[in-house]
Amino acid sequence: MKIGFKLFASLTDYLPSDRKGNRVELEVEEGTTIASLIARYQVPERSAHLVLVNGLFIPPSQRPAHRLADGDELAIWPPIAGG
Repeated sequence: MKIGFKLFASLTDYLPSDRKGNRVELEVEEGTTIASLIARYQVPERSAHLVLVNGLFIPPSQRPAHRLADGDELAIWPPIAGG
């Protein structure tokens, strides 16, 4: 199945080098979870601050069990400090 995977700000460096911008389209197996994809791309869990699937927030406690579906768009932002 295919999903869109977007990483923002400093997390963009964890995407494959052949990416276009901050998004890649991935072929993943049925049953792939958010947590397994975060681990596969070695995104530090503490850096995966804001996680959205199709625009809906997924809290940290649900990420290990949340299975992605064909056509999903997974977007992850790091914590952002400002002043």
